[in-house]
Amino acid sequence: MKDIKEYTRKELGEWFKKRKIKPFRAIQIFKWLYIHQANSFDEMTDISKDMRLMLKQNFFIPRLKLENLETSIDGTEKLLFKLRDNKYIESVIIPGKNRHTLCISSQVGCAQKCKFCLTAKTGLQRNLTCSEIISQISEARQIFIKKNKDKDKDKKKTISNIVFMGMGEPLANYANVIKSIAIITDGDYGMKISPRRVTVSTSGFVPQIKKLGVNTNVNLAISLNATEDKTRSMLMPINKKYPIKNLLQVCSEFNIKPRNKITFEYILIKNINDTNKDAEKLVKMLSPIKAKVNLIPFNEHEKSNFKQSSSSRISQFFKILLDKNITAIIRKSKGADISAACGQLKGKFEIKQ
Repeated sequence: MKDIKEYTRKELGEWFKKRKIKPFRAIQIFKWLYIHQANSFDEMTDISKDMRLMLKQNFFIPRLKLENLETSIDGTEKLLFKLRDNKYIESVIIPGKNRHTLCISSQVGCAQKCKFCLTAKTGLQRNLTCSEIISQISEARQIFIKKNKDKDKDKKKTISNIVFMGMGEPLANYANVIKSIAIITDGDYGMKISPRRVTVSTSGFVPQIKKLGVNTNVNLAISLNATEDKTRSMLMPINKKYPIKNLLQVCSEFNIKPRNKITFEYILIKNINDTNKDAEKLVKMLSPIKAKVNLIPFNEHEKSNFKQSSSSRISQFFKILLDKNITAIIRKSKGADISAACGQLKGKFEIKQ
């Protein structure tokens, strides 16, 4: 039995073609899976009984088990999903005024060992499959619809933005992430989320960044967090393999649409990377690139001795960027009270085992 969500529409069509079944059946099935959100083949009422039986004999439709749901005082929701092998991942629904963003995981744990990140403390357990990646979106959409079906003001709201910023390094699971993006951005019969509303965040896998720009039209976010190699290597060991110079070079060559910019995420940590000199260096580094900066006050957690920069230090850093015409925002992290903010995801049930 095969997981049907492991197939793109093209791959499913080819599977049917090999069995002398008209490939358009793949379109029908994709509609049911991703538009109607069917959880069984019996729900696919415009497909004959014989075809449904054939599907049941060859495929299954997976579900993630929602183990826990926490809601923050700011409306952020953290979803803890149990996988079929009893491992856990977390996804986060971040509310907005006219849209909602879903932060999804690409791995169980993470191998990057970034010093500021709680997920890194778990180590890498395995990559998520394509199905497990996109199932986070399917489950979150169903949860969201069920919760808001009786609220008139939310009828037009939906989960419209997807960010690969949950647990794990997306570009270390490149093949499954790329396949999932094909289904997410299938505008006809897939999840119908525009590529401009999908963002892949990376700690700096230089070869895969270049491939991402060729294989997709999604947005790129770089977790930068320092302006020189010594500090960045201390915070993010991947910098030893792909130092800042190499990272910025591939970013300058990244295939982006004319009006788009690469987002550089910069976590401000007290007495580590938050000086005026750091801000001035950041301006110099990013000036040749079509860049915008997300300044993120460090989200403190129990596994780190790092502290958040003071509000005055953050404001001064921000002002230096703006005065030098760098597009920047101070990103107020949501969900910190439920450990759902940037760098706080950990799959807590997994750690306790």
